Amino acid sequence: MKALWYDKFRGPIELRELDGPTPSANGAVLRVEASGLCRSDWHGWQGSDPDIVLPHVPGHELVGVVVAAGPNVHGAAVGQRVTVPFCCGCGTCSQCMHGFPNVCDNHFQPGFTAWGSHAEYVAIDYADANLVPLPDELDSVTAAALGCRFATAYRAVVEQGGVREGQWVAVYGCGGVGLSAVMIAVAAGARVVAVDVNPAALQRARAMGASHVVLAKDAPDAVVEHTAGAHVSLDCLGRAETVRSSVMSLRKRGRHVQVGLLPASESLAGVPFERVVAFELELVGSHGIAASRYPEILRRVADGIYDLKDLVGETIALKEAPARLMALGEAQPVGMTVIDLTRAR
Repeated sequence: MKALWYDKFRGPIELRELDGPTPSANGAVLRVEASGLCRSDWHGWQGSDPDIVLPHVPGHELVGVVVAAGPNVHGAAVGQRVTVPFCCGCGTCSQCMHGFPNVCDNHFQPGFTAWGSHAEYVAIDYADANLVPLPDELDSVTAAALGCRFATAYRAVVEQGGVREGQWVAVYGCGGVGLSAVMIAVAAGARVVAVDVNPAALQRARAMGASHVVLAKDAPDAVVEHTAGAHVSLDCLGRAETVRSSVMSLRKRGRHVQVGLLPASESLAGVPFERVVAFELELVGSHGIAASRYPEILRRVADGIYDLKDLVGETIALKEAPARLMALGEAQPVGMTVIDLTRAR
């Protein structure tokens, strides 16, 4: 198979011909149709994820067709088109049994604990617990957003953020996760202030229903001016300054949700814990989502509540992906960039 490959953190990412995967006893192999370029893969290439063993194939935001399954798999049908959460639960540990497979003690993460989906084929463990069938009417490029960024934003806004109708929500960072968060919060009846350094990203957020847009250099004062302090604020980028700004944007008893990953080199010494204490703020993490939550999301997509097509900014071929992935640390594209692997077939 053709796949993106690197053998050194921060070294060259190459398109190589590699041996294709075989399924584990409880896993399946998918022929990849689409795979999103996500900043989390850039963090992995930077050496920020201890699960990555070199050499490595990145990619975790995917849609594929089942082509093989292990002997212990009973729910995966060959020919079925599926997606998976980026953090797959084993289905048997304490966290999974209590409904939190997204923080599974034995987690499997394509593109992190194993080779990923920036390839023509990918192996997925714990297939019965994690493969999510997709409706025919949802095309693969659009559905690739569900594997990580949209589903991650859904959990961050709806479940961890607890966003309710009429609340003010600040969204820091209007990349794929942030724009998804804007869409989800607006659909929930919240009023959104979107923050980014890129005017084009803010224009996209405004088109998705944000009540106000703010350049990052003007936040958090501008957020507080518009909202009298947000009820919920999300850092969808993952930098020390956005964490601080998000916390400083909150009203008393507000909630900060940390969604974006921070580089290992980032220091959080500047987080205003005196404000956290004085305002009785909540600081909450959000990591992926359970596969069992996808049917609800897919129903809302089918009902027109969420229009995932609005989130895809560009599609590229696999051969274009190495340079584009390495560049993600320099600038975030407007909307999601998705590798369309059907171009090569």
